[in-house]
Amino acid sequence: MFPRNHWYVAAWENELKQELLARRICNEAVVLFRRKDGVPAAIHDRCWHRYAPLSLGKLENDQVICGYHGLAFNSEGKCTHLPNQEHIPSTACVKSFPVVEKHGFIWIWPGDSAKADASIIPDLHWNDDPDWRGDGGIVPMDCDYRLLIDNLMDLTHETYVHPTSIGHELLPSSPIDTQGDDDRVTVTRWIEDHQPAPFWRDAIRGELDKDDNCDRWQVITFLPPSCITLDVGVALAGTGARDGDRSQGVNGYVINAITPETESSTLYFWNFVRNFDLDNQDLTKKLHDTNHNVFQEDKAMLESQQRMIEESTDVRLVSLNIDAGGKRARMIMDRLIAERG
Repeated sequence: MFPRNHWYVAAWENELKQELLARRICNEAVVLFRRKDGVPAAIHDRCWHRYAPLSLGKLENDQVICGYHGLAFNSEGKCTHLPNQEHIPSTACVKSFPVVEKHGFIWIWPGDSAKADASIIPDLHWNDDPDWRGDGGIVPMDCDYRLLIDNLMDLTHETYVHPTSIGHELLPSSPIDTQGDDDRVTVTRWIEDHQPAPFWRDAIRGELDKDDNCDRWQVITFLPPSCITLDVGVALAGTGARDGDRSQGVNGYVINAITPETESSTLYFWNFVRNFDLDNQDLTKKLHDTNHNVFQEDKAMLESQQRMIEESTDVRLVSLNIDAGGKRARMIMDRLIAERG
């Protein structure tokens, strides 16, 4: 179900400290930590001796000490100490995972370490770009990670799942343009000359002190294997936003890093960043809280969908025109699994 030979977000960079953090990535139990020199590390969360979770132990001088019998493992997964035994067998080791810190995230490669290539980490630079500001979070979801990708690739659902915040009655009837190749899928939608949804009405009122009609854009980009960026915003109607001039509007990026835990559970790392009023901490908190509530609505819907799928004896997800982006994203994931494992 997962392209294993690829990069996934395992944690926010500020989550990783000189202590043990347990995560499950693509059905791999891992324990992450930061060494004294600041370098992130990850090893299999399973002791070589009796399979006790290493995350139940402690980190001491960059060594993970098993909380069951005291075996010690370094950041490469090699055993460095056995209790009451001087000789350490060469087999006394656990798997270590390639880890990279980039774009405000800790990335992990759960597949074949020899194939790890940091150059293919998805571009999520807005997440820590000083010209953008935001505050994100993590939403655990008890659903297949692909259902969340489907959800984000088709924002028609905003009208029905988020009617009091970002939803708008014109969304379902607005035309969408879907483009794609082997490396990405992009879905673009414009709603022109309309009264914006509550979320965007408040944003543009706060920035430009205007209540006029707006042009709204949604540019959704899927970056394999499971990251999605949403270039979103509104500008005063007819001021040139569609031609590239967004100066009379407000612009945000939604950063979405979707990490499968198991076949039916997902870690959803998200952030909403903006390029206006950067020093307004009250606005940052307000936008964080609003988006957190939006994603809780998604969580309720997707977890209910997952339960219905699990209860069905013959699952057949029907695709409509609005599903073109998600369908192409799934095709890329299937190809990656076939080609790279």
